[in-house]
Amino acid sequence: MSGPLRSGPSSWRRAASVLLAAGWASRGAAAPPPAPPPAEGFRLLLLQRSEGQGFLPGAHVFPGGALDAADSSADWLSLFAPHHRPPRFGLRPAPPPRGPLPVPPAEGTRAADPALPEHVAARICAIREAFEEAGVLLLRPRAPPAAAPGPARALPPPPDLAAWRARVLRDPRQFLRLCAHLDCTPDIWALHDWSVWLTPFLQRGGRRYDTTFFLCCLSEPPPVYPDLGEVVGSKWSSPSEATESFISKEIWLAPPQFYEIRRLENFASLSDLHKFCLDLTSEEVERWLPISLLTADGRIQLLPGDELYLEDSDFLENVLTTEKKTEEIMKEGKKFHRVVIHSLNHVYSIHVTVQSKNKHVFPKTYVVNKSHL
Repeated sequence: MSGPLRSGPSSWRRAASVLLAAGWASRGAAAPPPAPPPAEGFRLLLLQRSEGQGFLPGAHVFPGGALDAADSSADWLSLFAPHHRPPRFGLRPAPPPRGPLPVPPAEGTRAADPALPEHVAARICAIREAFEEAGVLLLRPRAPPAAAPGPARALPPPPDLAAWRARVLRDPRQFLRLCAHLDCTPDIWALHDWSVWLTPFLQRGGRRYDTTFFLCCLSEPPPVYPDLGEVVGSKWSSPSEATESFISKEIWLAPPQFYEIRRLENFASLSDLHKFCLDLTSEEVERWLPISLLTADGRIQLLPGDELYLEDSDFLENVLTTEKKTEEIMKEGKKFHRVVIHSLNHVYSIHVTVQSKNKHVFPKTYVVNKSHL
């Protein structure tokens, strides 16, 4: 194997995304769920991107997008005061610092001297994007946080939702003004650190993101209003339902989204997932740069812990190549943490034989049936 493809530095952007997991079984008789309760007891919000988007056209994704300077503006300080102040703003103690690798060489959206720390600005970004894309307001009244926080509730949308969303889409600074108008703050305390994904290198000049994934447990699913621009549709799916929709080609998921959905299938209920998030707070957030291994008939994304993964900064701008077929590579190995991308069908298998270094969970091995290839 070798790494012959090398380019100049990619254009990196910081981004944030939020996995919204909503309880389903608890909805009252006056508001029955549109579908029977799933086996997992919760469903995830998936948004369908427009086919006209340059990044992941047509894919089903979690709400999210690139950080804007407005997300770290000093103007947020007065809105959070007097109950929440720097440096943690009432959030739990910071997890241990990230390891030295992998680190993108440049991140153009990072403010020179941001007024808000990154862990707060990223949460505001994810919450703003959930409003822009789905009309979901993850806000809470300006007050001290609850002593024993349970699953959150989204704020009912204001009657002038469309007008406010249009303003925020034109100017992200308007999101702070919306919060002030509603006398609320972004509910940053409901967003739990989950993972960080860096876009793998595939070709020169590709768009790449350093994306923080948060997880937010909601006691019930809020109404969703896609913006019909960047987002053209939405659906609530349990992890098992989303997997079935992907395998049947009803929806398409990028590898990180498929991996995270498979990971969430480890949880039997929303309460189990919420408790896990609270217990995970003190652990280091896993930060993954997949390395692409191009085989003779497909592609494998290698993740940290896999026997072929190389902790080498050269692979920020490189791929591995081999003349062997994917099946040969799989037969030769034993220590796996990888996503196998089967040819041009965009169907994936996940192979995991390693354990997480902290309290996080990995997805179980999932091998797609050959009938779907």
